[in-house]
Amino acid sequence: MYPPVCPFCGEVQKPGTGICDSCRERLPVISEPRCMKCGKPVAAWEQEYCRDCGRRRLDFEQGRSLWLHVPPVTQAVYQFKFHNKRYYAEIFAREMADRYGQWIHERGIEEIIPVPLHPSRLRARGFNQAGLLAEQLSEELHIPVGKNVVYRVRKTKPQKQLDDRERMKNLRQAFGVSRRWKAPKSVLIVDDIYTTGSTIHRISKVLKKAGVEKVYFLTISIGQGL
Repeated sequence: MYPPVCPFCGEVQKPGTGICDSCRERLPVISEPRCMKCGKPVAAWEQEYCRDCGRRRLDFEQGRSLWLHVPPVTQAVYQFKFHNKRYYAEIFAREMADRYGQWIHERGIEEIIPVPLHPSRLRARGFNQAGLLAEQLSEELHIPVGKNVVYRVRKTKPQKQLDDRERMKNLRQAFGVSRRWKAPKSVLIVDDIYTTGSTIHRISKVLKKAGVEKVYFLTISIGQGL
């Protein structure tokens, strides 16, 4: 019913184009040097980890993201999540596959796991943006999605409202794993934004308790490293 548009400027594009050439040139792509753990940019090649990864143990192996969470990426992600721009998932997943498809296959990923929403938030929003991303990425890379594998045990406060200590406390015992699920050796968690790693850490923890050996993550955007 509506013509496809670039998620960053809103200009109408030909079907299958996705991001316009002008926006692609100004997107904040993450390059080296980056944190060996989460992939955030760091100040120098000698710095192995960003501040968040360097000061605490995180249960995932490694992660990557498409862009820094700064304009115009922030606006596009916001539109995707809160203004029903569901078709952005296809564009973002295609970018993920093009940029990190080889990285994913090299790590032997057997299943893609979307970060779940609490049922009340899912009802209010109408869809889970991480679920849409996971499904589209699955189509691109031919890796199955683990639907309803990880679920929210309880409703938590929005992480963006909390400091680091509160984020970790907020997510304690927040996630569970289906007992009917047969855990593969290596999985990929997919979400829209990575900030301090608290959410991915907690999900990784329950996945490993369920039998997963290695957990990786991939997001659209990520916060600044130090």
